[in-house]
This record gives sequence, C-alpha cells and structure tokens, in this order.
Amino acid sequence: MAIAYLGLGSNIGDRRRNLRRALARLGAFATIEAVSSVYESEPVGIREQPDFWNLVVRVSTDLAPRALLERVREIERQLGRVEAIRNAPRTLDIDLLLYDDLVIREPDFEVPHPRMLDRAFVMLPLAELDPERIHPVTGRSIRNQLGAELVPARVHKLFDGAELLEEDGA
Repeated sequence: MAIAYLGLGSNIGDRRRNLRRALARLGAFATIEAVSSVYESEPVGIREQPDFWNLVVRVSTDLAPRALLERVREIERQLGRVEAIRNAPRTLDIDLLLYDDLVIREPDFEVPHPRMLDRAFVMLPLAELDPERIHPVTGRSIRNQLGAELVPARVHKLFDGAELLEEDGA
C-alpha cells in the first residue's frame, strides 16, 4: 500500500457538499487515513472569482500514481468540473501532491505537485496532517518548508475537515 496526499479545493456551488461528495467517492478506491481542516483561500491567477475551500487528505492505496490521478480526475468530472482555462472557477479540483517518496517528471504528470511548495492553501493543511513528512525533492520536512518559499496569501482555517466524513448525504 502506498501513502498519497491529495489536495482538494472547491469554489463553485455548495463547497461543503462538493468536498464531502469527493471524499465519499475517494473512499471507493482508497482508504482515507486523515483529513485536514478546511481552509478558505483567495483564488490564484484569476482573482475575480469566489474564494476556495481547500483541504488535504492522506490516503493509502493500491493504485499506481498515474492510475490514482486518473481516478481523481474522474471524480472531478462526476462532480461537475468542466475543463476550462487554468485557475478558472471550479466545483472541484483534486491534485496529487505526494505519493510515497516518488519523484516523477513526465511532460503531462509530475509528483510531487510542482507548485505545492508555493501554495499556503496546500502547505498549511499538509503540515497539519504530517509536519515531519519529508518532501522528496527538497529533503526538508513540511514544517521546515513552511515559510521558506511560501508566497503570502490570505488563508484561514474554517473547520475540522473530519466533519465532512461524518455528514450524511454524500
């Protein structure tokens, strides 16, 4: 079993419901081990859109990295994501952040996620789940990585993400 970290975000529609439904679907092919708090953050790139709700989830899975990414992309489509321009508003975005200690650099697929270290809405919830996790490229713990190259952004904690697992109606 591999350990993977996924970043989830939503800024269109019922953000709570979108995240809750995504977690329920993830549970069909991966074991959810931990869910961070949910953070609200300002959008990246296109500023004229609603704020995002973001969280990070740690899962164990038998799926290979690319197969895991394909499954989460299918969840995005099922929950209404439409392929548009980069950083556009979306019902759901799921990024594969880390997969064990693998480093994969292919033209259409990178692990660790190439922009995760720059994003407070990824690093804060990731540090909440596993602060001593070593980033396989930098060799630094997530805790030590916080604040190093992190671009300041408006990000604040809303509620415990585990609440999303407890709610009915997924």
